[in-house]
Amino acid sequence: MTAVPTVVIVGRPNVGKSTLFNRIVGGRQAIVHNRAGVTRDRHFQLTDWAGKSFWLVDTGGWLPGDPDAFTRGIRRQVELAVADADAIVFVVDTKEGPHPADEEVAELLRSIKDRVVLAANKADNLPEVTGHHEFYRLGLGEPVPVSSTTGKGSGDLLDRLVTLLPGHVRREPEEEIATQVAVIGRPNVGKSSIVNCLLGQERTLVTPVAGTTRDAVDSPLRYRDETLNFIDTAGLRRRSKVEDEVEFYSALRTERALQRAHVAVLVVDAAEGINTQDLKIAESAWSEGKALIVAVNKWDLVKEKDTATARRGWSAAVERAPFLKAVPFVFVSAETGQRVRKILDLILQVAAQRRVRIPTSEVNRILEQLVQRNQPPQKGGEEVKLLYASQIGIAPPSFAIVSNRPDAIPEAYRRYLVNGFRAAWKFEGSPIRLKFTRRKKTPPK
Repeated sequence: MTAVPTVVIVGRPNVGKSTLFNRIVGGRQAIVHNRAGVTRDRHFQLTDWAGKSFWLVDTGGWLPGDPDAFTRGIRRQVELAVADADAIVFVVDTKEGPHPADEEVAELLRSIKDRVVLAANKADNLPEVTGHHEFYRLGLGEPVPVSSTTGKGSGDLLDRLVTLLPGHVRREPEEEIATQVAVIGRPNVGKSSIVNCLLGQERTLVTPVAGTTRDAVDSPLRYRDETLNFIDTAGLRRRSKVEDEVEFYSALRTERALQRAHVAVLVVDAAEGINTQDLKIAESAWSEGKALIVAVNKWDLVKEKDTATARRGWSAAVERAPFLKAVPFVFVSAETGQRVRKILDLILQVAAQRRVRIPTSEVNRILEQLVQRNQPPQKGGEEVKLLYASQIGIAPPSFAIVSNRPDAIPEAYRRYLVNGFRAAWKFEGSPIRLKFTRRKKTPPK
């Protein structure tokens, strides 16, 4: 699939960037306050307009001059965001008119003005207002008057914006069949080292400093007559730990890489074990419908281990996150190469499992067995019945089950059915999705 484009909102403080961000994404995702500099942690959200999806990124306010390290950090973030963006929304304030900081931002954007939409915000009395005309002097084309508070003009702004976004492009045949593999995990667990070991050469920078990888890097590899495209990504951390100005955009690129992927390889540190952040990353990949493998790296550094150590580590992880019972674990060392090549076989295995299609007759046979073994819980009213089922999708495997009372089926029973389907067909490393629907009534003749 084509990567989802990125749109960045920039401008000086207190011109309404976060309010506009919230208006476009349809909720209060960003903190809105009339004090300059409130937006410190960057915010991003996947949204769409006129059939086009895009990542929308809110940035801190650009202040003129170079007063302190914090302000320099925000300016650096804006510069990074602009360099990485497919389109930029430059927000100015029609009530205050052109400001020296607007001139500085405009200077940054003029060389790429074909990617810029100038949003003249706080035009609350549209269509009578004319203050936006003053901003022609910034040299960025026609300003679009908008009120992020009332929503006036936001449709015109978005119509202009989506014309700048790249459309779907035809992929080359090899790219079309490549299995996209996102290598994910916290910083400094050895993701790049594992990719380098698999590729057999130094394709990505490896240092002992956490966070070296700043962007997602694609590296194709032919293995067993299939193309695997490895997407080495920057490490994900808890938001409270994202202090360096580059790390926010690294996290965004990682999320974009995960969205592109068919298979996610979660790399964890053997010495530290699977922690809460690792589980959150795994849950994110699982909820996105990606096939998942857990690679426990630095296994050579675990000195006191026996034949049951790996099993105990797996059991501890499954106890905290039961869905990991369906996920293959491999205990490796990128430093020595121990079992690293097994990751390739597991990638092919889980990718194939994610694409398995089960005949409808077989689905109904297993469903009937499961229902006979354990009937759906019966609550007040009409008896709950599961009538028939069929597979309605792959990648991940998805099944529709027709019931007379789909809303009366509790979550525990849904998990029972998922476990039963997995026992029958494995789907190793892949989530299974169930959709319960009501049987349509036949209209009277």
